[in-house]
Amino acid sequence: MQTVAVVLDGPQQIAVRQLALNTVRDDDVVIDVSWSGISTGTERLLWSGRMPPFPGMGYPLVPGYESVGRVVDAGAKATHRIGENVFIPGATCYRDARGLFGGAARTLIAPGARATAVPESLGSQAVLIALAATAYHALDGGAPPDLIVGHGVLGRLLARITIATGAPAPTVWETNAQRCGGGVGYEVLHPDEDQRSDYATIYDASGAGSQLDSFVKRLAKRGEIVLAGFYEDRLSFAFVPTFMREARFRVAAEWKPEDLRAISAMLRLGSLSLDDLVTHAQSPEKADDAYATAFTDSACLKMVLDWRHCA
Repeated sequence: MQTVAVVLDGPQQIAVRQLALNTVRDDDVVIDVSWSGISTGTERLLWSGRMPPFPGMGYPLVPGYESVGRVVDAGAKATHRIGENVFIPGATCYRDARGLFGGAARTLIAPGARATAVPESLGSQAVLIALAATAYHALDGGAPPDLIVGHGVLGRLLARITIATGAPAPTVWETNAQRCGGGVGYEVLHPDEDQRSDYATIYDASGAGSQLDSFVKRLAKRGEIVLAGFYEDRLSFAFVPTFMREARFRVAAEWKPEDLRAISAMLRLGSLSLDDLVTHAQSPEKADDAYATAFTDSACLKMVLDWRHCA
């Protein structure tokens, strides 16, 4: 079996070509992908060649861990999944390329346990489930945010999930004027417009690790800063102001299966909306342009590749 896939042969070297797939095992499902998302965090680092040492890293590789499609075949132990519309967080099903994270392809083979059934009505929005689970995982580890830094997709999901769980609406900071709109039930401010310096919990969704000192200045005594982004550079902060506030730092790692289940439940109940977050779509044949737009155009919140008409 073969598939058409996006392949990174090296930094900023994107190709779309046929790859051979591994044999389907008894517990595997075969997924006909409809959409795959492009991550502006980890995939930007893969694309630029700045990804820190990471398990499975190397070229050539198939990027992507946000894919949605239909199960069209399965191994002997997973035939009951055929016909389901599912979210799949990447795959390692290629003979001639690494699967880090392996989701940007027309056909995927993966263990059935990794395929989560999702409502077909979500359409391309379902690619956001992994990022929503990432936001939920960060929130589930401690107190909800009083302040969120960054109004990209992760920041918006953090704010929406905070409100959906019944916590007070957070303030959100954003320095890019193009991203200041779209707050649903919460206020979005430029940091210079905000005079508060008593935030108990600050969540950074910007990935701007160089700004830690400015966050510390806005903390209340014994406040906490949650690092919810993915950071390529070494992080540092000035000790004295951090000492004076007895500040705490918490790192939020990747989502777990229970986070995905929690987000799926919120979507079924209608307490969480993914509306207005997928802003761009492109055909896989134009993947080079799609990745460049996703990483360089601030008006692009989320880019998806539309595989439905790809041979």
